[in-house]
Amino acid sequence: MTDTELTAAASGTFALGGDLTVNRLGFGSMQLPGPGVWGESRDPEGAVRVLQRAVELGVNFIDTADSYGPVVAEQLIKKALHPYRDDLVIATKAGLTRQGPNIWTPVGRPAYLRQQAELSLRNLGLETIDLFQLHRIDPEVPLEDQVGELAALQSEGKIRHIGLSEVSVAEVEAAQKVATIVSVQNLYNVANRQSEELLDWSTAHGIGFIPWFPLATGTLSQPGGPLAELAARTGATPSQLALAWLLKRSPVMLPIPGTSSIEHLEDNIAGASVTLSDEDFEAISAAV
Repeated sequence: MTDTELTAAASGTFALGGDLTVNRLGFGSMQLPGPGVWGESRDPEGAVRVLQRAVELGVNFIDTADSYGPVVAEQLIKKALHPYRDDLVIATKAGLTRQGPNIWTPVGRPAYLRQQAELSLRNLGLETIDLFQLHRIDPEVPLEDQVGELAALQSEGKIRHIGLSEVSVAEVEAAQKVATIVSVQNLYNVANRQSEELLDWSTAHGIGFIPWFPLATGTLSQPGGPLAELAARTGATPSQLALAWLLKRSPVMLPIPGTSSIEHLEDNIAGASVTLSDEDFEAISAAV
């Protein structure tokens, strides 16, 4: 494929909050820091090239978090892409602290969330964060206090829109009483659909659904599995088919596959151009 054919724009668009239009296939930066999402990237210059290539290929929605590294991913995004294109939407998160590789501890005290928002503004080189997400609800802090602090930051112009991560329908509905929630980000992929209820609710309410870990295909891509069979028939890779399935599943779906490899990035972007028939979509859906 040429760059004209290889484009995230083929995934269609979605308007976050009704006013931030993005190509639905985005990029997640979680894989850019070191092992365990901890420490510096093994190849910082390579990470910069991947980010730049993603934008070249039409990605205009990048998801990150203060805890990726921590701060490593945000600073790589700034190094690679600042000053930002006008149409580039950067989403970040706060609410998980780090004590080592693969260790994540929720902290949702309002003062902490405010501090992290201010640091993200600095690390990303922004005056306003387009989408600021509560990375996890802290069970030790009232939800209205956590979301209320994000609403205060929004009223001050430091964040534009508010999102939540790893939540239930009931939690989103409770948060909606405090602030307008424009997106949710939960674990969801072809092989793991535990957030199906939230996805259906988000679709009905026009709220962006950002599936993290979107490419986990499990046994579906093993020899004889439905993704492997479909890949052999269509010439698309199992990962491309998994992304095509997500994009067809709901118009509010915003997959953010991440990688530190340009080769894998280009393979993922090609998934935006794969169109599943209704029959193939149902066959993949029924396989789990």
